[in-house]
Amino acid sequence: MRENRKTHSSPHRFRTAAGAGAVAVLSGVALIAALPGTAGAAPTALADTPTGWASQNGGTTGGAGGTTVRVSDADELTEAMSSDGPLVIEVEGTIDLSGMNDVTSDKTIIGVGSNATITGGGLDVDSAHNVIIRNLHFEDWDDDAINVQDGSTNVWIDHNSFTGGDDGATDVKRESDYVTISWNHYYDHSKTALLGHSDGHTEDIGHLRVTYHHNYFDGTDSRHPRVRFGDQVHVYNNYFRDNSEYGVASTMDAGVIVEANYFENVDNPTHVGYADSDPGRLVERNNIYDNSGAPEAAGSVSPVPYGYTADPAQNIPSLVSQGAGPGNI
Repeated sequence: MRENRKTHSSPHRFRTAAGAGAVAVLSGVALIAALPGTAGAAPTALADTPTGWASQNGGTTGGAGGTTVRVSDADELTEAMSSDGPLVIEVEGTIDLSGMNDVTSDKTIIGVGSNATITGGGLDVDSAHNVIIRNLHFEDWDDDAINVQDGSTNVWIDHNSFTGGDDGATDVKRESDYVTISWNHYYDHSKTALLGHSDGHTEDIGHLRVTYHHNYFDGTDSRHPRVRFGDQVHVYNNYFRDNSEYGVASTMDAGVIVEANYFENVDNPTHVGYADSDPGRLVERNNIYDNSGAPEAAGSVSPVPYGYTADPAQNIPSLVSQGAGPGNI
């Protein structure tokens, strides 16, 4: 949850050849124009669009319309992520980072195949717009795995896995907005998904609109999510299993809809208020509580403005355990 960032002062060097099949070079890394039918086209999955809040405010397209670069080491990745303009960044193999590394606007960061991994450090989406992060394993990060902050908007975090890190896996805070976090697998980790910086950061009021759907919270402890101020936060069709502290917490007058989820072996599925934070509002409906405690609910929350189809809660364990995480897009 710390906010130190790794910055890059070296200039970005591009060389572009003429013609429709142009190849550009970013510090020695081949960039191939993402044209339909070409060998260097962006992966088919990039045609997908998010459901939920990331579909609002003009939608979230990431690096669509830009070129495509494939990276396989830390220098290539950090330079591509911090470059100007739209870019699709394909991550191949395992890349070892340290600290938090900037992601600028109009970027898609997507793993190649089912084993692309980022370890050691994390990605900092800071004051950025229109970012997609998909199909990656995040392991053993030393700060946050993905941190969305400082007014970032239209961010889609989809089909990743998170395990064994130091702090948050997917944290959203400091007036960020229009975010969808979907089909991710969280396991062997404690602090999962913080939404809202602190009880005193009232600037978050009117922001922090986030959708969490079809995520697998697999033996993680807490924060699935822990919400301050965000309204309307939509938590639907997630699989909560063996969460030792709690599932969802709504605090500081946040408005949270908890819908059609499956809670298994969760003593505290939902909290209204948590620790020293004032209570929020929480509406729960159509959830299944399998060997779990009774949910806490209070107040009312306005309906979300986007269209979606909730799967029946009884189907969520098989659907989500098989479909969440990398390799499923």
